Amino acid sequence: MKFKNIKYLGIAVGLLFTASCSEEFLHVEPKGLNLVENYYQNENQAYSGLVAVYDIIGKQSKGFENMICMLNAGSDDFFAGGGNAGDGAGIHAFDNYTLDQINMPESFWSDFYQGIARANILLEKLPETNMDADKKARFAAETKALRAYYYFELVRTFRNIPLILQPISPSQTYNTVQVSPEEVYAQIEKDLMEAKGVLPNKLADIKTEAGRLTKGSVQALLGKVYLYQGKNALAATELAEVNGTPGGTSIYGYKLLDNFADLWKISNKFNSEAIIEIMHTDKSNADWGFWGSGADEGNSINIMVGPRGYTRSGGSPAPDYVSGWSFNTVTPALYNVLKGDPRFDATILDMKALETAGEADWEPHYQDTGYFLKKFAPLNSDTSSGGGAPALNYKQDVYAIRLADTYLMEAEALGGTGARAQALLDAVRARVGLASVPVSKDAIMLERRKELAGEGHRWFDLVRTGAAATALKDKGFVAGKNEIWPIPYNNLPNTKIVQNPNY
Repeated sequence: MKFKNIKYLGIAVGLLFTASCSEEFLHVEPKGLNLVENYYQNENQAYSGLVAVYDIIGKQSKGFENMICMLNAGSDDFFAGGGNAGDGAGIHAFDNYTLDQINMPESFWSDFYQGIARANILLEKLPETNMDADKKARFAAETKALRAYYYFELVRTFRNIPLILQPISPSQTYNTVQVSPEEVYAQIEKDLMEAKGVLPNKLADIKTEAGRLTKGSVQALLGKVYLYQGKNALAATELAEVNGTPGGTSIYGYKLLDNFADLWKISNKFNSEAIIEIMHTDKSNADWGFWGSGADEGNSINIMVGPRGYTRSGGSPAPDYVSGWSFNTVTPALYNVLKGDPRFDATILDMKALETAGEADWEPHYQDTGYFLKKFAPLNSDTSSGGGAPALNYKQDVYAIRLADTYLMEAEALGGTGARAQALLDAVRARVGLASVPVSKDAIMLERRKELAGEGHRWFDLVRTGAAATALKDKGFVAGKNEIWPIPYNNLPNTKIVQNPNY
């Protein structure tokens, strides 16, 4: 992730990669330590370090092993898809619930620990950095919030994880032990509470600061963290301040867009509904040699979800979509849930309908249903004309948290009952022209499924509400096991890390 108009500083990232964490955080080589000792001496160096901490948030949508495509595949709304059953062992293993410590992609563990390591280094160095005290406090607050974000991703996927809060030496990594999820959550809450007290309500200059965290974005994340622990009263309190009056503009300037489809216009960056937005660019010259390494800044979901072999008939009014890789094909279940809903046309690309109308065609591949994730399907006009591989350089930003999400989370935290919960649900539905329905937990979860389809939320929603065993039974989900992922094997030998139960 790069703040707008700020070029990625490779030297800082190089220092942080070598000093903190390699592809496997438990198997780090002690390279570049002397360089790190002499870095972070001034604001520019600290800022480049902060950018490097932010960069890991791109794990949601960068590289083949991105969180959104992976999480979609494990849900009841999507299949893994792709070229064949061997096209991505990890994503297919999650789709059919055969994940184990060998086929579990290492990066879902190591990338977030890399971000944590970068954060720990920056937090250790900032007190001695020669820079304005207020800016220093803001840098520290952003860093703590990002560390909390990365720990939240780790604890809700792997549950039993080490808690590392300071830079550690290579020898220390082998003696690192896991702690209870409660201890991890306590630290996440601490980091977010401290960050919330420092960060500005709004960005002073969207042109230069776009993408940076604010008090509102940290509160939204804190509310989500509380909700995942069942601390509903605390969650509702935080989220109510983020949301403001349902349908109105909150104190932070958040407001639902009038048109749902506008959320997916690539040019509509940093709109009023975005709370945490992950930035992408078509100018990082991403190429196959380093795709997914962290040096690429394109949105990988775009090329992954488009239908393979897409072609338009001559003179067809069909959109000029890029021919993609056919991952995350839409299940008939989601198709049926969304059919007739006003959000269908912005969410699902119905290739069957286009083929029947003689407007377009595609080449069906593995787990093909004829339905694709339209929210991220790019047009040829969106393709980069710059350097690198065009397929890896799409610029659509991704919402980690957006306002409709926080509306529905607050309604859930309120127990799915009462006037405010009803108003929150009504506001999400009214935005797309739907009438009110009686609020309930079931109504809220159904609305989340429709509103947030394909954005990586569904699997977590099923697991945290206890619905996964039923909803995912046909995919092979086993209760008491598949609520969490196996720890990748390379992090186990010669360490004190213990594999998760039943793996």
